Amino acid sequence: MRSASRGGEAGSVTAEFAAALPAAVVVLALCLGGIQTVGQQVRLMDAAADAARLLARGDPPATARERVARAVGAASFTVESEGDFRCVHLSATPAFVPARALGAPITASSCALGGPVYRKDVSDPAADAP
Repeated sequence: MRSASRGGEAGSVTAEFAAALPAAVVVLALCLGGIQTVGQQVRLMDAAADAARLLARGDPPATARERVARAVGAASFTVESEGDFRCVHLSATPAFVPARALGAPITASSCALGGPVYRKDVSDPAADAP
Protein backbone atom coordinates (compact mmCIF):
# COMPACT_ATOMS: atom_id res chain seq x y z
CA MET A 1 0.00 0.00 0.00
CA ARG A 2 1.17 3.47 -0.81
CA SER A 3 1.14 6.30 1.60
CA ALA A 4 -1.24 9.13 0.86
CA SER A 5 1.33 11.73 1.97
CA ARG A 6 3.29 11.51 -1.30
CA GLY A 7 0.53 12.98 -3.36
CA GLY A 8 1.50 13.79 -6.97
CA GLU A 9 5.29 13.65 -6.44
CA ALA A 10 5.68 10.02 -7.44
CA GLY A 11 8.51 9.72 -9.98
CA SER A 12 9.75 13.28 -9.61
CA VAL A 13 13.26 12.17 -8.59
CA THR A 14 13.49 10.05 -11.74
CA ALA A 15 12.43 12.98 -13.89
CA GLU A 16 14.93 15.34 -12.25
CA PHE A 17 17.71 12.80 -12.70
CA ALA A 18 16.77 12.33 -16.36
CA ALA A 19 16.92 16.10 -16.85
CA ALA A 20 20.27 16.57 -15.03
CA LEU A 21 22.13 13.60 -16.52
CA PRO A 22 22.64 15.08 -20.03
CA ALA A 23 23.97 18.32 -18.53
CA ALA A 24 26.45 16.37 -16.37
CA VAL A 25 27.58 14.36 -19.40
CA VAL A 26 28.15 17.56 -21.43
CA VAL A 27 30.17 19.15 -18.60
CA LEU A 28 32.27 15.98 -18.27
CA ALA A 29 32.89 15.87 -22.03
CA LEU A 30 33.97 19.54 -22.07
CA CYS A 31 36.36 18.95 -19.16
CA LEU A 32 37.92 15.94 -20.88
CA GLY A 33 38.24 17.93 -24.12
CA GLY A 34 39.95 20.74 -22.23
CA ILE A 35 42.43 18.26 -20.79
CA GLN A 36 43.05 16.88 -24.28
CA THR A 37 43.70 20.40 -25.63
CA VAL A 38 46.13 21.20 -22.80
CA GLY A 39 47.96 17.93 -23.48
CA GLN A 40 48.24 18.87 -27.14
CA GLN A 41 49.62 22.28 -26.13
CA VAL A 42 52.28 20.66 -23.94
CA ARG A 43 53.33 18.29 -26.75
CA LEU A 44 53.52 21.25 -29.14
CA MET A 45 55.71 23.24 -26.72
CA ASP A 46 58.02 20.25 -26.25
CA ALA A 47 58.28 19.74 -30.02
CA ALA A 48 59.10 23.45 -30.53
CA ALA A 49 61.89 23.25 -27.94
CA ASP A 50 63.32 20.10 -29.54
CA ALA A 51 63.24 21.67 -33.01
CA ALA A 52 64.90 24.88 -31.78
CA ARG A 53 67.70 22.89 -30.13
CA LEU A 54 68.22 20.83 -33.30
CA LEU A 55 68.48 23.97 -35.43
CA ALA A 56 70.76 25.69 -32.92
CA ARG A 57 73.24 22.84 -33.03
CA GLY A 58 73.33 23.01 -36.83
CA ASP A 59 70.98 20.24 -37.95
CA PRO A 60 69.05 20.90 -41.18
CA PRO A 61 65.48 22.23 -40.98
CA ALA A 62 64.19 19.01 -42.57
CA THR A 63 65.37 17.06 -39.53
CA ALA A 64 63.59 19.48 -37.19
CA ARG A 65 60.39 19.29 -39.28
CA GLU A 66 60.54 15.50 -39.18
CA ARG A 67 60.92 15.52 -35.39
CA VAL A 68 57.95 17.89 -35.03
CA ALA A 69 55.80 15.77 -37.35
CA ARG A 70 56.66 12.66 -35.34
CA ALA A 71 55.78 14.36 -32.04
CA VAL A 72 52.60 16.28 -32.88
CA GLY A 73 51.50 15.30 -36.37
CA ALA A 74 50.40 18.09 -38.67
CA ALA A 75 51.64 21.50 -37.54
CA SER A 76 52.77 24.62 -39.35
CA PHE A 77 56.49 25.22 -38.83
CA THR A 78 58.24 28.60 -39.00
CA VAL A 79 61.92 29.26 -38.29
CA GLU A 80 63.45 32.62 -37.38
CA SER A 81 67.03 33.59 -36.67
CA GLU A 82 67.42 36.46 -34.23
CA GLY A 83 71.13 37.05 -33.75
CA ASP A 84 72.58 33.86 -32.31
CA PHE A 85 69.12 32.53 -31.43
CA ARG A 86 67.23 30.00 -33.56
CA CYS A 87 63.51 30.31 -32.92
CA VAL A 88 60.79 27.87 -33.95
CA HIS A 89 57.11 28.79 -34.06
CA LEU A 90 54.56 25.98 -34.33
CA SER A 91 50.83 26.16 -34.87
CA ALA A 92 48.33 23.29 -34.95
CA THR A 93 44.60 22.79 -35.18
CA PRO A 94 43.07 21.58 -31.91
CA ALA A 95 42.06 17.92 -31.91
CA PHE A 96 39.00 18.68 -29.73
CA VAL A 97 36.13 19.43 -32.13
CA PRO A 98 34.46 22.30 -30.15
CA ALA A 99 37.86 24.02 -29.82
CA ARG A 100 38.45 23.50 -33.54
CA ALA A 101 35.05 25.05 -34.28
CA LEU A 102 36.13 28.23 -32.47
CA GLY A 103 38.95 28.57 -35.03
CA ALA A 104 41.68 29.35 -32.50
CA PRO A 105 44.90 27.45 -33.26
CA ILE A 106 47.19 26.05 -30.62
CA THR A 107 50.59 27.75 -30.85
CA ALA A 108 53.99 27.29 -29.28
CA SER A 109 57.35 28.99 -29.71
CA SER A 110 60.83 28.24 -28.48
CA CYS A 111 64.30 29.68 -29.02
CA ALA A 112 67.73 28.17 -28.52
CA LEU A 113 71.15 29.77 -28.56
CA GLY A 114 73.05 28.75 -31.67
CA GLY A 115 76.45 29.57 -33.02
CA PRO A 116 79.82 28.06 -32.27
CA VAL A 117 80.33 25.98 -29.16
CA TYR A 118 83.34 27.14 -27.20
CA ARG A 119 85.30 24.37 -25.59
CA LYS A 120 88.37 24.94 -23.48
CA ASP A 121 91.03 22.41 -24.32
CA VAL A 122 92.64 21.25 -21.08
CA SER A 123 95.86 20.30 -22.82
CA ASP A 124 96.47 23.90 -23.96
CA PRO A 125 98.04 25.96 -21.12
CA ALA A 126 97.57 29.16 -23.17
CA ALA A 127 93.81 28.75 -22.81
CA ASP A 128 94.09 29.71 -19.13
CA ALA A 129 96.03 32.92 -19.84
CA PRO A 130 94.03 36.18 -19.81
